[in-house]
Amino acid sequence: MPRDNMTSTVQNIARQALATFRNPSVVGDHNKVFLENLSKLKSLMAEVRAADLKIAPRTTESAPVPSQRAAPPVTYMHIHETDTFSMGVFLLKTGASIPLHDHPGMHGMLKVIYGKVRISCFDRLDKPRDGASGVQFTPPLMPFQSSSLRPSVLRSVGEYTEENGPCVLSPQKDNIHQIDAVDGATAFLDILSPPYDPDEGRDCHYYKVLHARSEAVDRKSEAQEQGDLWLMEIPQPSEFWCGGEPYPGPQVSL
Repeated sequence: MPRDNMTSTVQNIARQALATFRNPSVVGDHNKVFLENLSKLKSLMAEVRAADLKIAPRTTESAPVPSQRAAPPVTYMHIHETDTFSMGVFLLKTGASIPLHDHPGMHGMLKVIYGKVRISCFDRLDKPRDGASGVQFTPPLMPFQSSSLRPSVLRSVGEYTEENGPCVLSPQKDNIHQIDAVDGATAFLDILSPPYDPDEGRDCHYYKVLHARSEAVDRKSEAQEQGDLWLMEIPQPSEFWCGGEPYPGPQVSL
C-alpha cells in the first residue's frame, strides 16, 4: 500500500500529463520530445481501471427521457485542472450519448474504465468550399444555416472497453467526436489540454451531420464521398445535459 497519494495511478497520470503538455512550444505531432511524452501518457492511461479511482461500476442506470430531467444522463467527476490540462471522469447512463462536439485547438485522451463506448470521430476538410453552392440538402437549408456548414469526413468509428487503450485526439485529427454508451452504463477518464476556456477561444460547439449530393458530379470517388458529408453547428441538444458529482478517488497534487 502506498504511504500517500503521491504514488497513486491517477497522480502518475497527472504528472505525465503536465510533462506532456506544459510547454506549448513543443506540443505538436512533429516534435520528438512531445511524441515520447505522449506515448508515456498513453501507456499510463492504458493501465488505469475503475478501482484505481475508487469508482464502482454502475450497471442499472438508464438515461432519462427528455421530459424527466430529475437526473442528468451524463455526470462529470472533476479530478484536477491547471492552465495546462484538465482531468476528470465522465459517467454515462444506459442509452446516453455525449453529442457530436469539438475541442478547438486542444489535445485529448480518454480511457474507458468500465462498460463500453462507441466513438465516432470526424475532421473538417482543410479546404472549405465556397459555402454550399451546388450542393443540395433535404430539406433545404436556410441561408444562415448554409453559411455555417463545413465539408467534413468521418475518420473512424470504434468501440472501446477497459481492455482497450486510450482514444486520442489532436487539434488536427479526430477532433470532433460523438460518444455513445453501448450495452449499458459506462465511464471514462478524460484528459484535455488545454482545458475548455471560452475567453481563450476554446468553447465547446455542437454539430449535426448532413449528407448532400453535388449537382455537378456524375461519378463516385473517395474525394466526392468525403465532400458529401457536412457538419452544421447547432445549439446544445436539448436531450443532453451534464451534471456533477464528487470524485471519490485519490487526490492529485502538482
